[in-house]
Amino acid sequence: MSDTNSDAPLTPEARALIARARRSFLFSIGLLLLGLLAVGGVIVYKSTGVSTSATPAASGADYALAAVKVPAGAEVVSAVAADGRLTVTFRNGSTTSIRIFDGRTGEMIREVPVTSE
Repeated sequence: MSDTNSDAPLTPEARALIARARRSFLFSIGLLLLGLLAVGGVIVYKSTGVSTSATPAASGADYALAAVKVPAGAEVVSAVAADGRLTVTFRNGSTTSIRIFDGRTGEMIREVPVTSE
């Protein structure tokens, strides 16, 4: 069994078909590489920790108060800074209260006593 097609020259139609297949292959590989670059770029962008939230996180400039006042002898249970406000929970004897302070001025906005049911 001899292969007579190996040495035969290609017809113009066969050459056109091979050229078309080659162009299709190169287009597909180019598109694949472009997609891989896009995915890689997104992974790098997300891993750098760039924040894209609509509301920026509260910065230190939102809190200019130097000190807050709680009753003498009170034990501070917790203090939370969020949304430009400072919330302090403290225990004074058997009474527990929550005071909310403005983060910029230090002015007490509200005091809420915590009572049991």
